[in-house]
Amino acid sequence: MIETLIQKAIEQMKFSYAPYSNFKVGAALLSKDGQIFTGCNIENSAFGPSNCAERTAIFKAVSEGVRDFKMIALVGGKDGVIEDYCSPCGVCRQVMAEFCDLDEFQVIVAKSVKDYKVFCLGELLPEAFSPKTLGR
Repeated sequence: MIETLIQKAIEQMKFSYAPYSNFKVGAALLSKDGQIFTGCNIENSAFGPSNCAERTAIFKAVSEGVRDFKMIALVGGKDGVIEDYCSPCGVCRQVMAEFCDLDEFQVIVAKSVKDYKVFCLGELLPEAFSPKTLGR
């Protein structure tokens, strides 16, 4: 499944709207019920309204009623060329913490379908502010 997600993330890079940074990112999110939601980064000239690929995929899923997730794969690179691992930004990590179990949710950062690293969300966002810390 990891390789499938990475391939879908790579395919999503072609839909990226990144005229300012030229850094294209694709994401593929797997729900616990086996659905895959994809996303790409969408920039804006004001920068603040821009949206990362990971959040695009999560927001698509949540807007369709899905809130239980297993893993996400991320790829990215300047001009759509993947040369290094692409980790989620802090805002995306916080959004993941809202919907994903810190100890179980896997974040896959990849250079290719064969070259990738897997982290649990809690490794990437220790001491997270989450629904659990708010008593939910």
